[in-house]
Amino acid sequence: MSQAATLNAAAPSARPARRSGSLGDVIFAAACRGAGIFVLLLLGAIIAGLFIGGWDAFRTFGPGFVTGTDWDPVQEVFGAGVSIYGTVVTAVLALIMAVPVAFGIAFYLTELAPAWLRRPVGTAVELLAAVPSIIYGMWGFFLIVPFMAQTFQPFVIDNFGEIPVIGDLFAGPPFGTGILTAAIILAIMVLPFIAAVMRDVFNTVPPVFKESAYGLGCTTWEVVRNVVLPYTRVSVVGGIMLGLGRALGETMAVTFVIGNANRISASLFGPGNTIASVVALEFGEATMGSLKLSALLGLGFILFVISFIVLSLSRFMLRQRVQK
Repeated sequence: MSQAATLNAAAPSARPARRSGSLGDVIFAAACRGAGIFVLLLLGAIIAGLFIGGWDAFRTFGPGFVTGTDWDPVQEVFGAGVSIYGTVVTAVLALIMAVPVAFGIAFYLTELAPAWLRRPVGTAVELLAAVPSIIYGMWGFFLIVPFMAQTFQPFVIDNFGEIPVIGDLFAGPPFGTGILTAAIILAIMVLPFIAAVMRDVFNTVPPVFKESAYGLGCTTWEVVRNVVLPYTRVSVVGGIMLGLGRALGETMAVTFVIGNANRISASLFGPGNTIASVVALEFGEATMGSLKLSALLGLGFILFVISFIVLSLSRFMLRQRVQK
């Protein structure tokens, strides 16, 4: 037998035998599988509980429950139209205000800030995300609302209130609370989430791409516009969608400053409500088995569906970017 054949024959016996299916591996795999199944069961239980709880409202009012604008607990007439409108409008306005600022923060941290300043500024942005929503609500009620009522809203009404179409957006008395005030508070709350995502995805751009652009004579803005943003656009949109999901479900901060009136107004200064604020304010007054409680649970189910769609879109966009 040759030397090579001898080595080949001896090789299998030289390796230590591997234990397959050891007890520890089996337990670990079962625990991980159980955790995954538990998440699915928990999600299904939440969806089923909200839908079953709101079934009486869905059955009583039909599609009119989603589109109706009346909310009269005395007459037991409930509609989610005003709450859905307030939820969507405040969230969209918050994104309009937060996204440019978040982009500026991320752009500064990744391209302009000196190395010694990046960590303190980045930490400050992350700390904003840790502030409880009730604190934002109290801060908005005691500081932002008086400023809006005494300074900002009177100035805007006096200077833009007579302009056709635009004036309708700023009509009404300057109470301070309203849709715009709630959107400002939401913008401040979602800002750190969007800025953190943008900063992280901007840092994933290969340095050679940016260095090549600088070598061709591009300015910093041209590098960001033509290299960084095209490379990260899907992830940036995913981060914005995550911020939107955060804004849709915010409760206490919005409840403090939105005015809590069940009406749809063309004016951004007008009061309104959101799904979360209505549930927070009226859940304590609903009795077990009543149609009002069913309507509130139905509102929760609608909010869950809206948030689930938004977050699913964001995860899909982020996944597509990773695959590329």
